[in-house]
Amino acid sequence: MTTFRTEHDTMGEVQVPSSALYGAQTQRAIDNFAISNLRLPARFIHAVAQIKKAAAQTNLELGLLDANIAAAIIRASEAIIAGEHAEQFPVDVFQTGSGTSTNMNVNEVLAHVASEFAKQSIHPNDHVNMSQSSNDTIPSAIHISAALAFEQQLLPALENLHTSLLGKAEQLHDVVKTGRTHLMDAMPLTFGQEISGWASQIESNYVRLQTALPQLLQLAQGGTAVGTGVNAHADFAQTFAKHLSENTGVPFTPSDNFFALMSAQDTAVAVSGQLKTLAVSLMKIANDLRWMNSGPLAGIAEINLPALQPGSSIMPGKVNPVIPEAVCMVCAQVMGNDASISIAGQSGNFQLNVMLPLIAYNLLQSIELLSNACNQLADNAIASFSVNHSNIDKALARNPILVTALNSLIGYEQAAAIAKKAYKEGRAIIDVAEQETQLDRAELERLLNPKHLTGK
Repeated sequence: MTTFRTEHDTMGEVQVPSSALYGAQTQRAIDNFAISNLRLPARFIHAVAQIKKAAAQTNLELGLLDANIAAAIIRASEAIIAGEHAEQFPVDVFQTGSGTSTNMNVNEVLAHVASEFAKQSIHPNDHVNMSQSSNDTIPSAIHISAALAFEQQLLPALENLHTSLLGKAEQLHDVVKTGRTHLMDAMPLTFGQEISGWASQIESNYVRLQTALPQLLQLAQGGTAVGTGVNAHADFAQTFAKHLSENTGVPFTPSDNFFALMSAQDTAVAVSGQLKTLAVSLMKIANDLRWMNSGPLAGIAEINLPALQPGSSIMPGKVNPVIPEAVCMVCAQVMGNDASISIAGQSGNFQLNVMLPLIAYNLLQSIELLSNACNQLADNAIASFSVNHSNIDKALARNPILVTALNSLIGYEQAAAIAKKAYKEGRAIIDVAEQETQLDRAELERLLNPKHLTGK
């Protein structure tokens, strides 16, 4: 049976499980917000712990915090950052809009653990939360966690995908295929040219996301309750940023205007918009792969994606393009997250946005999903698909649109008539053109050579 201990806060006494490291305010949040079973990601909790560590270092340097207490808070914060006590952060995402419940959850756990280290009582508000407010801590944690996720997950994943695409484009740079517009046959191009377009999309997304990163490095920390910095030392923000940067290896700075970063979430909305753009790019690439792989008999069947698992519980031998499908679902989720973040970003009422936990959850989920999707697409689809050369060559030889190359010699209308006849009779365009024009076979072979039509 669960046993309980009595904790208290400014509203009175609360029964808390004896094994819990948190206190009364966390328990109230658990009781009040039994909504979704969704929890803020570990990366976000770790970012809050990074804030508590840097704040303790700052308050110690500024002579505001006892050395033994500061050392214990720093040590406890490092344990949380390392992944210890992960089960002690049970507060629902759908909570108070400032994220105060999560801030106090971290404060209470750190106070409990630090008290054991210091062999003295450490208070969650007076010591762990010194010179801070939930109102500057949670916006700062959004920026810190997103920036670290960019550096550690998303940008490396984009680099991996870009490298994979460039390698595949080089491998298939001379393989000519039928182009398609409106899902209909069009002029030829090479696989290398087609894949280079995908690579360029990813490179452009990388640049856009890198451009957004400096804004994430600006922090609200130091603004405390409403942006004025009440109860914080005048040098707190700058000293805090110095310690945080040293601790994380990322150059964080105080914002030039705390009021903007606390009352609004424009940076998170902008970053989410760039993540949505990446999702749009990935969905285009994934769907192209699905179409190219379609078949194997009744579809386009230009490529074979790796056979990773059985595709049907009833149809033996069926294999599906599971990685592109999974990537498309990721993209749909990210687009939905962006809509949610955009609505949440509008909820900056006077001096504080009041949908901060929702923004944090969706932004970090989008970054993680896109990072994993990029790696899966690179490693389990792009790098290892094979080309069905016979299908490509067969379709290319019969492609009536090749007649476009004759426009300048025989005119658009005669070229269109040749294309229609070739398609209707199922004949190669060169055979019909030889019959219907005065051009000799050798000249037609030169003019209608698919590789020459790609610009190669």
